[in-house]
Amino acid sequence: MVDPTIISRRTLFFVPLALAACKDRTNILELVGATMGTTYSIVAVDRSGTLSQTKVQGAVNEVLASVNASMSNWDTSSEVSRFNASRSTDAFAVSPAFAEVMAAAGEVSELSDGRFDVTTGPLIDLWGFGAKAKAGIPADAAILAALETTGQARHISGGAGSLTKATPEAEVYLSSIGKGYGVDAIGEALAGLGIEDFMIEIGGDLLTAGVNPDGNPWQIGIETPTALSGVQQVVGVTGMGLATSGDYRNYFELDGQRYSHILDAATGKPITHSTASATVVTENAMLADAWATAMLILGSETGLKLADALEMPVLFIDRDGDEFATKSSAAFAALAA
Repeated sequence: MVDPTIISRRTLFFVPLALAACKDRTNILELVGATMGTTYSIVAVDRSGTLSQTKVQGAVNEVLASVNASMSNWDTSSEVSRFNASRSTDAFAVSPAFAEVMAAAGEVSELSDGRFDVTTGPLIDLWGFGAKAKAGIPADAAILAALETTGQARHISGGAGSLTKATPEAEVYLSSIGKGYGVDAIGEALAGLGIEDFMIEIGGDLLTAGVNPDGNPWQIGIETPTALSGVQQVVGVTGMGLATSGDYRNYFELDGQRYSHILDAATGKPITHSTASATVVTENAMLADAWATAMLILGSETGLKLADALEMPVLFIDRDGDEFATKSSAAFAALAA
């Protein structure tokens, strides 16, 4: 069988797998579909040979329905949308999943000096990258007004099974961490079915467990940050989450200026440094998802110092004229060696 290489990106490509010649009773299941405004891809190695595609797909569908019902900013009836719509400063009851994601977001926000921030929804909408898409350059006064309602530590507090707004207009936007949580939740579902070897991806956020169908670590290809597909580097990953955040797919141009959807919570504006993508490998997909965004916002110069301090595997790809240059943390260099 061919060693599978997965390209980590917001639109994922698989190098075709030769799945027909697996030995013993091993059953290779491939599942693909749409969710959370993007796509998902799953390769699960059922070594017992007893699980049907229908059963595994059903488990995946159940997880995705639950996560979307909690964390989709595009579903007006979702838990996060109802929280955002509320203008009360009383405690708002939330599910354990929502509380877990908010707690993790708060930790990443604190460690990144507030640059990662799930309360930047008003800014995201203002710049035309959210559910209320309306591209354009906001006035400085509008940006400053939106910044007054952002900052998770200032505006959102959590208790036992609830969240509380300090500012009635505060909102939560989970696109930079919710997909990763969904990946982890699917991983738990697959493990519950007895599957020990799998690769799960939603919109470029991945979780791997065990080994690939050839018995090797899952080979993940990190994409060159251009509109054209290509692999910058391949890394073997098992039992960890991986996510890549890039500024090169979701953006708009106006008067010759390029505006990325990656917003710096400190300025309320798109990032302007030369880092085009950041890839993070960590204990699960939820944290990899959040940290990839945080590291891209920070950029390689500041991000590398933090990554090394946290002993976190991070690969930055910077623009260098028409070329690209990679910079990696010590932990990533060791992982890729």
